[in-house]
Amino acid sequence: MRIPRIFTDSPLQVGSQCELDENAANHVGRVLRMQPGQELRLFNNDGHDYSATITQAGKKNVTVDIQSAEKKPTESPLSITLGQTLSKGDRMDYAVQKAVEMGVTTIVPLSTQRSDVKLKGDREEKRRRHWQQVAISAAEQCGRAKVPEILPVMTVQEWLVHSQSCDLRLVLHHRTEQSLNTLTKPASIALMIGPEGGLTTDEIAQAEQNGFLPVALGPRVLRTETAPVAAVALCQWLWGDIGG
Repeated sequence: MRIPRIFTDSPLQVGSQCELDENAANHVGRVLRMQPGQELRLFNNDGHDYSATITQAGKKNVTVDIQSAEKKPTESPLSITLGQTLSKGDRMDYAVQKAVEMGVTTIVPLSTQRSDVKLKGDREEKRRRHWQQVAISAAEQCGRAKVPEILPVMTVQEWLVHSQSCDLRLVLHHRTEQSLNTLTKPASIALMIGPEGGLTTDEIAQAEQNGFLPVALGPRVLRTETAPVAAVALCQWLWGDIGG
């Protein structure tokens, strides 16, 4: 039987008891309906997986004994910050989920001129929390020991400033002939993905003025939720932990 793997915000220490945080306890006790004596694997962003046994289980409170810890070498040596333009329906969820599976470090939702989603106030924060939960579920599934952070929505100008610390800054643009395999290996990347209608000429010009290189992934135009998966996979193949 597969042992569930659960993210928790709680501190974890071998040989101690731990009460799971509210979200983790709800998932274990209410959704999975697990009982005392059953085993779990837990992680909390410190780079380890912890083997644990449930000692008390209710719908709101779950306590576990931590037996052992295992270092998880699942983080890429390449740090990737993804600037993903907001999109409707499940497309944004898909982009977040697959970016986590591919090893992205941080995800920044972007509000661009042609974005078909506009978020403000409480609605924006509600969506950010939703995407963070999507990221947590993806990390649980794919074996990552660290969950990428979903930052608040940024405008293009805010994103361009935020990403200045990255070694290599890229904006996907199918009307350029620049390809990824001609670039020098970086330690960190900022990757900017446009909406369904593409970034405007002005937005691409702004990105270039702030040190972004326009790159193409081939002759075909990719959907906004497909583009980050393809781009991150290629970056990981060239400079990260897939190709080696």
